Amino acid sequence: MKDAAIGTSQVNVLQQKLYSAKQALEEMNEEQNAKLRILMQFIAQLSLACKGQNLELDNKLAKLRHKLANFSQVEEALPTLYEAEMTLKQQYAHVMLQLEDCRKSLSNIVGQIQRVESLPSKLKLEISYFKKDLLKPFHSYWDYIPKVDKIIQFYDAILQEKLNLGDQFEVLPRHRQAAHELAQLLSEIEFRKDQRAQVSEIKQQLTQEFELNTLLNAYQVVLSLLLDNIAREKTASQEFLYVLNNALSNVQEVVADSYSHSIKNYQVAKQLNRDINYQVDNVGETVIEVDDINELKNQITTHLASLRKSLSRKELLENREQTQLKQSVETLRRELKELAKETESYKERLFEQQKLNLLDSLTQLPNRSALEERMDIEYRSHKRTKQPLWVAVADIDHFKTINDSFGHSTGDKTLQVIAMALKNSLRESEFVARYGGEEFVLLLPDIAESDILPLLNRVREKVKSIPFKFKDQRITVTVSIGAAQIIENELITETFDRADAALYKAKNESRDRVIIDF
Repeated sequence: MKDAAIGTSQVNVLQQKLYSAKQALEEMNEEQNAKLRILMQFIAQLSLACKGQNLELDNKLAKLRHKLANFSQVEEALPTLYEAEMTLKQQYAHVMLQLEDCRKSLSNIVGQIQRVESLPSKLKLEISYFKKDLLKPFHSYWDYIPKVDKIIQFYDAILQEKLNLGDQFEVLPRHRQAAHELAQLLSEIEFRKDQRAQVSEIKQQLTQEFELNTLLNAYQVVLSLLLDNIAREKTASQEFLYVLNNALSNVQEVVADSYSHSIKNYQVAKQLNRDINYQVDNVGETVIEVDDINELKNQITTHLASLRKSLSRKELLENREQTQLKQSVETLRRELKELAKETESYKERLFEQQKLNLLDSLTQLPNRSALEERMDIEYRSHKRTKQPLWVAVADIDHFKTINDSFGHSTGDKTLQVIAMALKNSLRESEFVARYGGEEFVLLLPDIAESDILPLLNRVREKVKSIPFKFKDQRITVTVSIGAAQIIENELITETFDRADAALYKAKNESRDRVIIDF
């Protein structure tokens, strides 16, 4: 009886170990799901980084996040992961296809240039070599842009040759108008810091007496600068796609390996659990069926040895799976860290570009796009709070005369000084933007009807009091202002139209005045 009690006690111990093993297995499953959540965070960050690059890729990653709810769904999510990788590869292939189309287009253009008669022999030979060079495929936009620049040089050389052979072209009024329009556009386009000195020099040349070649060269240089900026943006996007593609491929490999190991370990663990349960059941049956104490001891000893062996294998399997999971998670963490660094860098560049896109490069005031966004915000706030909201349009009087008399650079400085004066005249809650040319738009919330005219007159007087001095000549610069308040059931664009009409009325009534559309 004493031996039977010992056997029963050992069976209880084994049952307790079995319970502990099952509990450890559940904890292991929970830890697997925790690691999967880390993977989900990685995919979420990847989705944010990819957003807007490719709509199909955005949808695939969103679908992937939905499917990876827990570890049991990994196998179901693998096809979507493969699809996302294929989409990235297709995007790369699309870029390569575009480059090939560009290469063919350049070849056609060179063929047309070769049809030009009376080309110098040296230029003909250079164009022939260039055409042979175009037979090589483009691998990136950096291969494409220099070729475009070279073709522009060919055109320039041909044009110079034609000009040298013919009479000197006369600069006509339409040429001066084109120069004026180009100078105006250069004031509104944002160029990189290293390009601004060159652009400023071009603007200066266009405001003075010039030959037709000067205007043609200006267009050529501006086109080259713009093409260079476009190439930089496309190259940055292309490099970012490379990073995403590599990161996604690595994630796919880690998930696939982890899933494969988990399936194998799950099958082995399942068999071990069956063996352990079988041994425990046999122990219980042996205690009930065997009467001889010695035989009972022998059989229990045999069962215990089998159980120990199964539990040791189970422990070894769990340790191995823990090691594999740690390695997989560590790999994912490294990938996430690298991708996060790339994403942060790309976000910073994008944020700076977005700021530039909403800022007028000349006056440093918000531009027309920023104005439209702010108008929408102020309009919704007005609808919600029912507070008054005024729209005012200001225009510099006789601004064309300043440009014509003193040059565009003087006109630019005038715009900058007046822009700063307008900005300093307003409260923090009020807003001013350059609408275009010499026009500015003010958004003035929470101003009583009795206060709007004195406020705008103070702004007008502040501009009028600025001590402008051009070429040792003291002049007074004034502005005309039209304003209107949003009325019930009116869109803010309609209010703007009323304010603009009031401005034209002020311009027609001797200028340097404020007119309110009540």
